[in-house]
Amino acid sequence: MDKSSKEKNISKAKAILHLALCSLLFALFFFLPAVAFSATIPLPSLQIGLGQADNPGEVSVLLQVVALLTILSLAPAILILMTSFTRLAVVFSFLKHAMGTHQVPPAQIIVGLALFLTLFIMMPVWNKINENALQPYLNEEISGAEALEAAMHPIRQFMFRQTREKDLALFVKTAKLSKPNAPRDVPTSVLIPAFVVSELKTAFIIGFVVYVPFLIIDMVVASVLLSMGMMMLPPIMISLPFKLMLFVLVDGWHLIVGSLVKSFMTG
Repeated sequence: MDKSSKEKNISKAKAILHLALCSLLFALFFFLPAVAFSATIPLPSLQIGLGQADNPGEVSVLLQVVALLTILSLAPAILILMTSFTRLAVVFSFLKHAMGTHQVPPAQIIVGLALFLTLFIMMPVWNKINENALQPYLNEEISGAEALEAAMHPIRQFMFRQTREKDLALFVKTAKLSKPNAPRDVPTSVLIPAFVVSELKTAFIIGFVVYVPFLIIDMVVASVLLSMGMMMLPPIMISLPFKLMLFVLVDGWHLIVGSLVKSFMTG
């Protein structure tokens, strides 16, 4: 082995030794304080188990916690199926597909816009729930069952205003119930699916109306390209700028959002 090879091996050994020392110092610098911290300060632990209750009040509190967790797990379904969210989300989805911009705006923005519009539209209902159910319950003026009944009343009124009689009669007949004489005779389990079906039909009607102008632009552009013999050119590349220009000129977001909000206010 020549002198140059020995020098290369010595330099490699030094580099490996230097790397090992740096790694050791790094470990000591970061892990020793953590070990010392855990040794001096006791860390809290969380234990969940079943034991014997001393009084019935503890059982009642436990049942309330379980009920709260159940409501929180059902909150997405309640938000989607018992509010204006369904109509808004479906119409915005139709609008995005009609314009041909499948990635713009992103789905997160569409869902966020529908969510905040839902909060705006449902604000009068939330205020009634807060005044008639939540605050009296927190002040211990009414029981939990009475608070639940008072909270469902404004929500049922909202759903009744947006539900068609035809859809409501369908689910009443399917459930084999007698003909209700008043809205209070309709169970909530029958009202919710009827409300969802009515919202879907209304959303599809609005989506069709939104789709028509953009469809006309696509047909005109496709006819012009075909008459010019440019059959290999995708019509969407030419029609998309025209659809965007039309949507901006008519202030499309203002018209669509305003119409959707007014459809709930006057419904």
